[in-house]
Amino acid sequence: MLIRESKITIITSRKPKKNELNEEINWFCDSLGLFGNRDKDKSCYRLFVTLLKALKSGQDLSSDEIAEKVQLSRGTVIHHLHKLIGSGIVVSHAQKYSLRYENLSDLITEIERDLLKTMDKLKKSAEEIDKRLNL
Repeated sequence: MLIRESKITIITSRKPKKNELNEEINWFCDSLGLFGNRDKDKSCYRLFVTLLKALKSGQDLSSDEIAEKVQLSRGTVIHHLHKLIGSGIVVSHAQKYSLRYENLSDLITEIERDLLKTMDKLKKSAEEIDKRLNL
């Protein structure tokens, strides 16, 4: 049985008041902890948007194609792709990359399922530890 580990950090922040698509996508990704403080040129954001556009057109992209579209080095693209793969948001097939889900709603639904499963396991473990400690 293959167990997929993923790491997503949920960050609660205020949603932008403007109804501007780029701001909303940026907030969405920030809320999932996809961008680090060191990403000053928003390279991961640009990569994510490129993958969103590719999803809309039904294509997978190689790291070279992504690098060309976002005007970043292939090394930087690979670095961000590994982070997005580690979060369970991006998948790789035959050296091409795509978002794992058909849309962002499906992504959130899957994250919610994973979170609920993880919380259930933690609760059961906490109950067992409490029993062992006579708490």
